[in-house]
Amino acid sequence: MKVLHLITALETGGAETMLHKLLSAMDREAYQPLVVSMLRPGPLGGRIRELGVEVRDLGMRRGLPLPGALLRLVRLLRAERPDVVQSWLYHADLLALAGVRLAFPRRASRPALAWNLRCSFMDFSSYRRSTAWTVRLLARLSGLPEAVAANSRSAVDWHIGLGYHPKRFIIIPNGFDADRFCPDPDARVRLRSELGLPEDALLAGLVARFDPMKDHRGFARATGQAGKILPGLHAVCCGSGADSSNGELSGWFREAGLEGRVHLLGQRADVERVMAGLDVCVSSSLGESFPNVLGEALCCGVPCVATDAGDSALIVKGAGEIVRPGDPGALAEALVRLLSLPLARRRELGVEGRTRMRREYSLDAAACGFGDLYAALAAEKE
Repeated sequence: MKVLHLITALETGGAETMLHKLLSAMDREAYQPLVVSMLRPGPLGGRIRELGVEVRDLGMRRGLPLPGALLRLVRLLRAERPDVVQSWLYHADLLALAGVRLAFPRRASRPALAWNLRCSFMDFSSYRRSTAWTVRLLARLSGLPEAVAANSRSAVDWHIGLGYHPKRFIIIPNGFDADRFCPDPDARVRLRSELGLPEDALLAGLVARFDPMKDHRGFARATGQAGKILPGLHAVCCGSGADSSNGELSGWFREAGLEGRVHLLGQRADVERVMAGLDVCVSSSLGESFPNVLGEALCCGVPCVATDAGDSALIVKGAGEIVRPGDPGALAEALVRLLSLPLARRRELGVEGRTRMRREYSLDAAACGFGDLYAALAAEKE
């Protein structure tokens, strides 16, 4: 079965990372994938090619209209004739629907189309107006694809509130690679050595791209408040745009009184080593669906402090603390409580979290979920 994956870009976001993990786990003999990026492929494009999966792009640039990309997609669909088209993220959902309909005007010849929802809340005022317009249009058109997949119940509920009314919703939780993300006894010392810190320094890390929904400013305020009680506390930011060239981000930490105790690492290829060296992983997000970072941290044996966004509370359970979104004071208090525990106790919480991730959210289970969806869609087209 040939499956064409259409995605907005191939940067290191949650959807892109999940696509890479899915391709690494699915049976390549049963499902022959082709990945198409609307924009020029980012870092994950190379990693997907290393799996032996072909990656193409539609040559789009951010902010430019779709007609040229739509024409290229139509030509590609007609040439490849996939059995299933799986789109990832809103703009790809819209382009996939238009491309499939134009490439195959007759219903009998069309591939099955599945959209993919990866968030359970967006503050549209923080994004371009075109994003809000796209989502509202998708809600109106949501009865046209054969299925809409989502990675959490909260994502389904939020989109229903926006007017989504698909033929079927399928919930497939994210899966985690517990072999790559695993406890590393040397990571703690290695990371502190890299940062020029003593071995007993406390590290609270936010692993996320720089984006309004991730609330880096709230993280800065929370770690600043917690740092007044825990003088050995340092903040670590890791992710696209979260580097020393980001003056806005650096300014937030200065305002919080953490100057000299913040480490902006930017995008890292060894994010699993960074995670394994943290004392606590933080998710300060205002909105999430099923955040990869929490599951990955727990697989590394690192407890978490997270906002109650999307399915975060379901992921963390007893292996950390959950606070309401947009409340840096509550986040600071949770950090102090967790970091005041003995190191041995924090490690116990991490072990409990890793055990549950491996039992309930394996990568194989996610791959089987998507495989079952594609098989069902293809069978219905016969």
